[in-house]
Order: sequence, then C-alpha cells, then structure tokens
Amino acid sequence: MTSGIERIRIAGCPVDVCSAETAVAELCRRINSRIQTHVVFVNAAKVVQYHRDPNLREVIEHADLLLADGMPIVWLSHIRGVPLPERVAGVDLMEKMIAVAAHQGYRVFLLGSKPQVVARTAACFQSKYPGLRLAGYRDGYFVPSEEEQVCAQIRASQADLVLVAMSTPQKEIWGARHLHRLDVSVCQGVGGGFDVVAGVNKRAPQWMQTIGLEWVYRLLQEPSRMWKRYLFSNTLFILFSIRDLCFGFRERERRPAPASSD
Repeated sequence: MTSGIERIRIAGCPVDVCSAETAVAELCRRINSRIQTHVVFVNAAKVVQYHRDPNLREVIEHADLLLADGMPIVWLSHIRGVPLPERVAGVDLMEKMIAVAAHQGYRVFLLGSKPQVVARTAACFQSKYPGLRLAGYRDGYFVPSEEEQVCAQIRASQADLVLVAMSTPQKEIWGARHLHRLDVSVCQGVGGGFDVVAGVNKRAPQWMQTIGLEWVYRLLQEPSRMWKRYLFSNTLFILFSIRDLCFGFRERERRPAPASSD
C-alpha cells in the first residue's frame, strides 16, 4: 500500500506533489494511525539553504512531508513538466489543521515565538475555534539545557499535533531531532505563523501571494532585516533554477506509506 504522494526535485531540492486538501487528509490519516510525521515547507530561500547547509539538507531529505510554500517553486515545476498542484503555505495549512483539530478532537500544542505572542495565538485560536483541545503552549526562548524539559512538557500534554514557530533552519532541525521524543503524531513548522495570528505581522494581500510577491510585502515590513536575505536567496535560487532547467533532476520517488505504530 502506498500513500500516493509523489516526490520530485525542483532546483535539486525534494518536494512532494501535494495539494493542501491532500496534505490535510494525509496528516489526519497519520494522526489517526499514530504515525510520527515531520512536515517541512520548501520555498526559494529554503532551496538555497538546502544546497548550502548540510544539516538542513539531511533534515529535508528525511522529512515525511515536503510541501511547496512558494510560487517560484510551483512555477518552476510547471516549466520542468512535473507540475505541483498549488502552493501550500505554512500559515494556511496551520489554520486548516487547527480547524480540523477542533472538529476531530485532536490535541494541539503550540511551541515557539515570544511569550506574549504564543499566549495571544492560543487565545485567538480558542476564541475562533471553541471546540479546540489546546494541549498547551510554550514560547521558543529556551536554551539547549532546557530541551528535555520542553520535550517532557509536550509528552505530558498528550498532544497529537505540535506547531513549531521558529525560524529556519532551527524549526526543521529541532523537529527532526526531537520528534521521536515528543510522543506526538505530527510536528509541523509554522515559521512566523504565530505572529500573523496574534496580529504582530500582516500577510500580503491575496493578489500579491498569487503572483509570488509576498516576499516584497514582507520586505517592506522589515527592510533592514530582510533585504540581504532576499537579495542573496533570490539571486541564488535563480541560478539553481537555470541549472535545473539546463541539466535537470529527473528522478521521481514514490514512497510507501509508513506502517501504523499500533
């Protein structure tokens, strides 16, 4: 039996051919079957980091679900002739999974961001989804010596889904390193998702998201912090894309569904 989710490579980086609807259904299947799952999102900047950071590359290669969170990834897949169905943004999937969790009774733990931001996020989710079973929450400002305590807190919460609001590559590496110690089914990175829910940052208008200019909106919000990152990562992504189009990574992978832990 296979999961039916195909894995391809875009600009050399693996990504799954998966829509938001399919991702939600797959994550629900894995939660119901108690299959531990690490969800990672791929955008242009992360493709660049994949090629430059061996630790992140190892995490991405072994992730259970790799979703395209960037229109350039989707566009390049169509040019390559291996089209991805759509962009699956981390913030959007977080919202969808929270809604599903409230309906299905899944327990959710929020980890990361500043203390006031994660507390506000928890309050916003509980207000919007009264049936949500919030297993707990904790900010992301802890030192390595406290990681066992954090893992113990998540285990004790009996959460099914943990959302990790940290920057890249911290959230990916943290999730890969600790998933087996958390006793949760799904660990999903959400980046700055809590900041959006809490109202600290705003997302770009839908039209900017659709045409791949959400990064411009974010650059306008935080120009001093983001300009070097986008100049560097966007330039390198273009170079990796050209290499991909000229030489290609044609391999596809169809992976068996993990066996249930029951």
